[in-house]
Amino acid sequence: MFQIKNVTLIHKKDLRTILENFSLVLNDGDKAVLIGEEGNGKSTLMKWIFDPQLVEEYIEATGEKAISGEKLGYLPQELPTAEKTKTVCEYFMESLDFLDQTPKELSKLASDFGVEAEFFYRQQEMKTLSGGERVKAQMMRILIENPTILLLDEPSNDIDIETLELMERLINQWEHAVLFISHDETLIEHTANRVIHFEQIRRKTKCRHTVANMPYRQYVEERLNAFEKQEQIALGERREKRIRDEKIRKMEQSVGARLDNISKGDRDAIGRLLKKKMKNVKAMEKRFEREDAEMTEMPEQEEAIFFKLGNKDSAIPSGKWVLQYENHELTTADGGRTLACAVELKLRGSEKIGIIGTNGCGKTTLLTLLAKELLARPDLRAEYMPQNYEALLDMDMTPVDFLDSSGDKEERTRIRTYLGSLKYTADEMEHPIRELSGGQKAKVLLLKLSMSGANVLILDEPTRNFSPLSGPVIRKMLREFPGAILSVSHDRKYLSEVCDKIYRLTPDGLINY
Repeated sequence: MFQIKNVTLIHKKDLRTILENFSLVLNDGDKAVLIGEEGNGKSTLMKWIFDPQLVEEYIEATGEKAISGEKLGYLPQELPTAEKTKTVCEYFMESLDFLDQTPKELSKLASDFGVEAEFFYRQQEMKTLSGGERVKAQMMRILIENPTILLLDEPSNDIDIETLELMERLINQWEHAVLFISHDETLIEHTANRVIHFEQIRRKTKCRHTVANMPYRQYVEERLNAFEKQEQIALGERREKRIRDEKIRKMEQSVGARLDNISKGDRDAIGRLLKKKMKNVKAMEKRFEREDAEMTEMPEQEEAIFFKLGNKDSAIPSGKWVLQYENHELTTADGGRTLACAVELKLRGSEKIGIIGTNGCGKTTLLTLLAKELLARPDLRAEYMPQNYEALLDMDMTPVDFLDSSGDKEERTRIRTYLGSLKYTADEMEHPIRELSGGQKAKVLLLKLSMSGANVLILDEPTRNFSPLSGPVIRKMLREFPGAILSVSHDRKYLSEVCDKIYRLTPDGLINY
């Protein structure tokens, strides 16, 4: 059994409580998903559970954990820096359990994850693997070590659709407990039987958590229905209060007016009656005030992000060719290996194109080449959002400084307003970007795209770090973008809701999917 009790997490820099008195018990068969907006403490809690030293630099943590007899397998959201320069072979050799595996067992594991058996012995550095290959390598090493509890921080990031389906089967068939964070709504809907929801309400001044023993979709629907019902009751009670308060006010005015206007002869008898009536009215008013304190509260929800991408100037005429890429051979960055031949891709007007394919097939390599071509076009205003945010972000700058191109006071105020609509606190706006969550970094890049006035977006896994609750907003924003979008994604909801055309990259080129 896995148990944590009364966990409180406080951010050392701004003294903000991100989680308070949180307790959880996980038993065999539990598939619990952690959801919540970016920066709400999901990854921080998972790190603390695995190793409190991972968060001690920036978090003051208190609480207890009881995991005796359990072996934790932890997949971090990002590959640790120390692991990036190791070869794939060195990475696996560090695990003593790897040396106990038979060739047959390794071959079976490689087959399950869609890689060659020789993958384990590659002399390629981990940092040069595709994002999906890195996730696969980490998951395979975790499984080799035979954990009893899986702690998975974004296991769906960057992996291809076939591996996503494998991940779903793995989670569903795991006999023990799984605690995972994912922004892939389809994965969550297909696997989770418990939902743990972290929220920051009242402009991130108060944290709240909910543990629901039900599937994700049921939780979302019941939560919405409960909020609607609570809001109807609260509004009804407030209408009745207004009517009642108005009646009491009129009664006080009437009695007060009669007291002021009675004659001297009637003052003793009638005055006493009116004063008694006024006393009764005041007593009634105090009784109602006590009842008002017990009124149903208006439901408090974490505010949804507000975001708009593009404007009327971002539209592209339907007949304009944005891209005509024909009969190109796609090779690895060093030119040593051919990934695909005869690659052809055409994009016209405001089309939204999605590219899928197995991990390592060259999708990011292709998108990088296309981005280079489109960014150089003088007749287009193209912007690129890479899979690796660090390629564009200055990690030592604050979000405001990074987005500020002029130093103008009005522009900085406007940037702060935009960041506020994306649920940044004033303190978070002054944090170095390296201290932000993956989703918060993604928001900085999306805001940069928005402020650029681009009419062509080149996006590598655009939804990978957004919470499932923000996902619908992001998809709607991209679907309504008036310009063209060229993207790589494995997010099944994004592909179905945003993309007009989907192509699969194969060794023979791009195939209409």
